[in-house]
Amino acid sequence: MTQDKSSSRPLGALLPHWTPPPAPDKIRLRGSFAELAPLSAEEHAALLYRAYAGHDEIWDYMPNGPFSSAAQYHRWVRDHEGKPDPYFLAIRNLETDQWEGVASFLRVSPDAGSIEVGFISYSPSLQRTRASTEAMYLMMKWAFDAGYRRYEWKCNALNLPSRVAAQRLGFSFEGVFRQAAVVKGRNRDTAWFAIIDAEWPALKEAFEAWLAPSNFDAKGQQRERLGDLTRLVRVSSDPALDP
Repeated sequence: MTQDKSSSRPLGALLPHWTPPPAPDKIRLRGSFAELAPLSAEEHAALLYRAYAGHDEIWDYMPNGPFSSAAQYHRWVRDHEGKPDPYFLAIRNLETDQWEGVASFLRVSPDAGSIEVGFISYSPSLQRTRASTEAMYLMMKWAFDAGYRRYEWKCNALNLPSRVAAQRLGFSFEGVFRQAAVVKGRNRDTAWFAIIDAEWPALKEAFEAWLAPSNFDAKGQQRERLGDLTRLVRVSSDPALDP
C-alpha cells in the first residue's frame, strides 16, 4: 500500500461545514445608543458635512478628505453610496438624534470568511461616546452572526489613536506591513489587527457588559473600562502602546 505522504506534514484544520457568508447588503443595525444605515447622499451628506466642518484633522490618515464644501462631500458620498466594497454605513447617535459618523465594511472576502472594518470617520460629537463604541460592536456582531471567520482592522501605523481604539475593542495586533501603500503622496506603513470567530463569544460578553446601563453612573461615566474587559481575550498586544 502506498503511504499518503501528506499525512506526515502539518496541514490546516479541515472545515467540513464551512459555508461562505453573504456579502453586506441593505444592512440596518440598531442598538441602544447607535443606529447604522446604508450611506446616502440625499439623506446623510449635508448632515454629516455639518458635523465634520472645521475638523479637517479627521481626514489626516484617511484616503479621502478633507472636503472643502458641502457640495464636494455630497459628490463623494454620491459616488460611493451603494457600492458593494467598500460598503458604507452612516452612523446616527441616538442620544443626540444626529447623524455623526461613517464606517464601512471593505476587503469583503466571503470565500475566505474575511471582512474588514474601515473608513471610520467619526465627527467630534460622536467620538468617545457610547454610540461610537456600540456602532463598532453592531458591525462586528453582524459580521460574525453572518458567518465570517475573521474581522480585520488596519490603519496607518502613525495613527496611534486608531491603534489604541483597535486594542480597546478587542482586536489582536498582528504586525506592521512596511511601505504598504502611498496615500495622498505619503508613505504609509500599515498596522494590522484582527479578531477571529473563536474569540467573538468572549468579546461579545465584554461589549454587552460594558454597554449595560449598570456600567454607567448618573452622569454617563463608565464604571468599568472596555479595554479592561477585552484584555483577557486578545492574544497579542500592540507593542507601540506598551507603557
